[in-house]
Amino acid sequence: MLLLRSMSDAPSQNSALERRFLSEPPDAPDILLFYINRPSVIVGRNQRIEAEVDVACCREEGIEVFRRISGGGAVYQDYGNINYAFICGKTDVSCLDADFAAPIREALRAFGITATVGKRKELLADGRKISGTASHVTRNRILFHGTLLHRTDLGRMSRALRGDPDLRGRRIASVPSPVVNLSDLTGDSEPTTAFLEKLLLFFEGRYGVKSVTLTLQDQLP
Repeated sequence: MLLLRSMSDAPSQNSALERRFLSEPPDAPDILLFYINRPSVIVGRNQRIEAEVDVACCREEGIEVFRRISGGGAVYQDYGNINYAFICGKTDVSCLDADFAAPIREALRAFGITATVGKRKELLADGRKISGTASHVTRNRILFHGTLLHRTDLGRMSRALRGDPDLRGRRIASVPSPVVNLSDLTGDSEPTTAFLEKLLLFFEGRYGVKSVTLTLQDQLP
């Protein structure tokens, strides 16, 4: 198991990092990667951007729009959101339980948050969404990644994800859900980077490894 923290805030770089690990052979080490993207909307592979995203609003507010390799709906991300990605070989899913999100649920439970899995594999707390998830499978490896709303600007999220459904056609639609920040559930005033450090410490203990910080230089081809 490799426990990694990317220091890049660029969706393109962090997505490239996921793809790099996903392209490795099936016997490569399991990976749990964490990163925080700058304000952006990440659209699912099979979605039409204009149907899910208010492109004009994103342009005005400096919100980057990026398409990921996995399916699912569009998600808004900013410095109050944490991304996690499990990457493992098809023949060895030691880093995951039968429920792919089980390790994240276990970590949240350690911080006093009880999370359940919804119909679309999203994580819910107090009946509201705290984590959207998606997956992608190659010949050799599996990617399961998701978000954790910690201190996200929910108003900005609502504005950015206000697309025109009439433009959707037969493309995949995002399914709006009531959302809540983890910081509102815990009542903590800590910054999101501090919460991420707590997550890393939890998983260091869970897997018996030390986390590795990836600098921007580490991520160059």
